[in-house]
Amino acid sequence: MPKTIFSAPQECLQELLRQIRMDAGFTQGDVAQRLKQPQSFVSKYESGERRLDVIELRQICGILGISLAKFVEKFEKALNK
Repeated sequence: MPKTIFSAPQECLQELLRQIRMDAGFTQGDVAQRLKQPQSFVSKYESGERRLDVIELRQICGILGISLAKFVEKFEKALNK
């Protein structure tokens, strides 16, 4: 597997993070405020400039009102399309 942040699975992850955020009715600024981070933090992980670790992903999922398990399930479905 190539070491690139622009792989198809990474792009799928970024799109899913954006979609779940928008479906929850949050702006990047809203999420950033709850994370106590600058808005650019959210922008960077949504654009692929920054990767998330599982602890950060779990925290973001909690803010967006989705469990980490449900997020992973959605991610797997999106990958298999």
